[in-house]
Amino acid sequence: MGYELHAVIAGDELLRAASQDVPGARVAPLRQGLSLMPMTDEVFDAVTDGSAAEALGFWRLPGGFERLLAQWSAAGPVAYVEAEYFGGVGEQRAVVWADGALALGPLDALAKTRFSRAFSPISQALRRLGARRSLGEDEFEAVGLDRHRSNDDWVSSSTS
Repeated sequence: MGYELHAVIAGDELLRAASQDVPGARVAPLRQGLSLMPMTDEVFDAVTDGSAAEALGFWRLPGGFERLLAQWSAAGPVAYVEAEYFGGVGEQRAVVWADGALALGPLDALAKTRFSRAFSPISQALRRLGARRSLGEDEFEAVGLDRHRSNDDWVSSSTS
């Protein structure tokens, strides 16, 4: 079974307010006061400016969207994350903006060899957003990113 995630993650109030002007945006609650906005085709089309995406190394980061995320981060840190796994093999990428500028990353990691979950790109980004883990789990699990396995599942659990 695979896992796929392409999404913006930020504080719930920040993300709900910022995404109001994005056609098709859906926001799903996570734990620890965070929320997630899946990068659907409709959101991608609404936020791209048609330019090539900056050389941040992401698969689904729309061209020009990094400038909007930097603007949103004036109100609090904002992460863009991607993960794709199948059969234990895959990749993670994450980047965080804060105070209008790039604050962490871009980070990436191949999962062909087992990396420490605590140091995975997404866990590092979540820590920068204020997430805290408990004994026996990483930030990914602590906020509930393991609750769904695809962007489609996140969309069906979200609100507009």
